[in-house]
Amino acid sequence: MWRWPFLASLIPPEFRLSLGEGNTPLLRSRQIGASLGLEHLLLKCEGQNPSGSYKDRFAAVAVSNMLREGMRRCIATSSGNTGAALAAYCAAAGIDCQIAIVETAPDQKLKQMGAYGARLFKVRGFGVDPQITARVFQTIQSRARQLGAALQISAYAYSEVGMRGVETISYEIAEQAAEGIDHVFVPAGGGGLTLAIARGFASQNRRGPRVHCVQPRGNDTIATPLRQGAARARSVECATLISGLQVANVIDGDQAIAACRASGGTGYIVTDEAVWEMQRRLAQDEGIFCEPAGAVALAGAVEALNRGEISRHDRICCLVSGNGFKDIASLDRILEKSLCPTVDLSELEANPCSI
Repeated sequence: MWRWPFLASLIPPEFRLSLGEGNTPLLRSRQIGASLGLEHLLLKCEGQNPSGSYKDRFAAVAVSNMLREGMRRCIATSSGNTGAALAAYCAAAGIDCQIAIVETAPDQKLKQMGAYGARLFKVRGFGVDPQITARVFQTIQSRARQLGAALQISAYAYSEVGMRGVETISYEIAEQAAEGIDHVFVPAGGGGLTLAIARGFASQNRRGPRVHCVQPRGNDTIATPLRQGAARARSVECATLISGLQVANVIDGDQAIAACRASGGTGYIVTDEAVWEMQRRLAQDEGIFCEPAGAVALAGAVEALNRGEISRHDRICCLVSGNGFKDIASLDRILEKSLCPTVDLSELEANPCSI
């Protein structure tokens, strides 16, 4: 990831930390695209980063910048993936890491953070109630100042240097898809990823794709305002069950609206049920094991197709943002019957074809 000059110029070589993040595959859909009538559907698989999500790009740069500044303590907020990434990179750097967690974060993500040695605490209402969420951010900022710690939240509003690492996704897509991309669909919670993708393409001095913001219906802070021509995002009472995208506040939403609109993109909202169905199809039709948030962009592309806003000939890229092991509980919706029945050897010998 550090090979991109714009990124390498931020951090001197002696402070750059890497666990092998970046350079994730851009895969051509084998079955879903054909079933939808899309001739060119590409999937950017960010779950193959070291801790299992695109947030490793953020953490690599954010923690490297902490090393450059001589900071030895990190205080962060997370719904799961940011915390796992920061915990991993702080462990590698020998930096103390404390994380305030949204109330609905999956246990698998908490265990991953804990395994890296981070200290965690959940806050009731955080990530669901916009007023509580805003107060958590204020409290954490104050706490970081008191302790002389680095505040790390994966948003431009709080950690612009770290978010520059996320922009490398756009550079990789442009390099991997030499024939070009017409549309990129991006999942959004607070809007940081969407803004990073749009800025990354805009900075490459070439015609970039239209960047579309996709959100679950229960966390529609950005997508509908973008579609309706508004200049600002809005806070909501979060009702979605899609972990990682439960961000009730605006954060980077205003800037994401402006950047998407400048690219020619718009917003899409999708139901949780549509997301879970795309999660199932990615696993069973493409062999791509993602968490629910990783299927949101594809659900958005399907919505765009249904609306007649993309064509079968367009070159489409969907971001698959995180690995399925991040949210094992969500798999119960995919597995409708017993995963692995136990049989006697006599049953197997008597009728092996029925097993």
